[in-house]
Amino acid sequence: MATPKNTICVWYDKDAEEAARFYAGLFPDSKVTAVHRAPSDYPSGKAGDVLTVDFTVAGIPCMGLNGGPAFKHSEAFSFQIATDDQEETDRYWNAIVGNGGRESACGWCKDKWGINWQITPRALTEAMAAGGEEARRAFEAMMEMTKIDVARIEAARRG
Repeated sequence: MATPKNTICVWYDKDAEEAARFYAGLFPDSKVTAVHRAPSDYPSGKAGDVLTVDFTVAGIPCMGLNGGPAFKHSEAFSFQIATDDQEETDRYWNAIVGNGGRESACGWCKDKWGINWQITPRALTEAMAAGGEEARRAFEAMMEMTKIDVARIEAARRG
């Protein structure tokens, strides 16, 4: 398999393989494709430790790097997962938050490794794309939510 031209590199303290396997088990079109071990000691680990993990998340190629605790994640980077309905929204949200993660606002949550996720129902994206009063109403409803409530977004769209 050819190496993709562009790959997202996500920094982990030491749990890149665990995180990649969690994502692969949660999202469709996701898998772990390779685990690479360090050929010698490095600042955050020893020879033989998992250094990088190649994986995909919903079809997006990624590499997890066990770089140690030097750098922390921020909301400046997130994975955005589009969902088709409340059931799918709940499934992803509950899996991330329920496995050591935490809720945030407006459809954002954080997994136990500190990676930020936007679990975004298509109903919200479509409402925002509609523009005008419909978008304003949906936006104002979203601003009051943690996990997005599809029924409330759809009600806001209708006015």
